[in-house]
Amino acid sequence: MRTVNIENQAEIEAIIKQCKTCFLGLSDENQAPYVVPMNFGYAKNVVYLHGAQEGRKWEIMKKNPKACITFLLGEELAWQDEHVACSWRVKSKTVMAEGEIEFVDDFDEKTEILHIFMAQYSDREFQFNAPAIKNVGVIKMKIEKLTAKHFGAKASTAWGK
Repeated sequence: MRTVNIENQAEIEAIIKQCKTCFLGLSDENQAPYVVPMNFGYAKNVVYLHGAQEGRKWEIMKKNPKACITFLLGEELAWQDEHVACSWRVKSKTVMAEGEIEFVDDFDEKTEILHIFMAQYSDREFQFNAPAIKNVGVIKMKIEKLTAKHFGAKASTAWGK
């Protein structure tokens, strides 16, 4: 099994659309890493996140807006020879997006983003009340660098599982 780079933009977007959780990676003022799982929305090369407008994550983003977001799809175990430890892999596809966080304060833009966010998880239409929109912290990250990989791809049809 091998690792294969994914170059096709449609395939990369399909991976993102199938994910339910992403992992937001940040670095604080002491260069200490901070990674947190989050729900997200995605549209037109932008990742949208939301949460409380306070706390460790929010403070780190205000001081250092550079971020990395990782998407992981699949966690199936596979092996070439089940008796050889080094032949074991987790078959998965990942997308890593890098960019800078932007805070969204505009009421109408926040409303639009919350609709994008919910479209990641449901085909239903949702209404948001004014206090909910006002009180939620919304951020967006325009993707500046994007890489994707398929781990555990079969090198040939003779390989196990």
